[in-house]
Amino acid sequence: MDVALLNERVTFQKNEAVADDVGNHRNIWTDYYACSATIGGEGLASSKEVQEAGMTVEDVSMTVTVRYCRKAVDIMSTRYRVLFRGEIYDIVNVDHMNFKKKSLKFTCRKVRR
Repeated sequence: MDVALLNERVTFQKNEAVADDVGNHRNIWTDYYACSATIGGEGLASSKEVQEAGMTVEDVSMTVTVRYCRKAVDIMSTRYRVLFRGEIYDIVNVDHMNFKKKSLKFTCRKVRR
């Protein structure tokens, strides 16, 4: 892995349930891990148009490659998301790069608000 390509900053957030003073539970996103990453795709992200509810919308996705570490190994697609340049991306797939313990690749899709 070429460390010089890790030129973008990303933050992984974890979805956690917290209880307030009364005992009500709600889900919040907390920062879990921030690191340098390589962003793949056309330009900053690759996009395509898809039909959704009778409208044509843009579907933006990208790959995020980070160095292997203990915190990054625990990241999974179900309870985590990625923040990149102020935008939120859901993690669609986690590739452990054949378990060589050098890098991890995450496939992410931009969240539509």
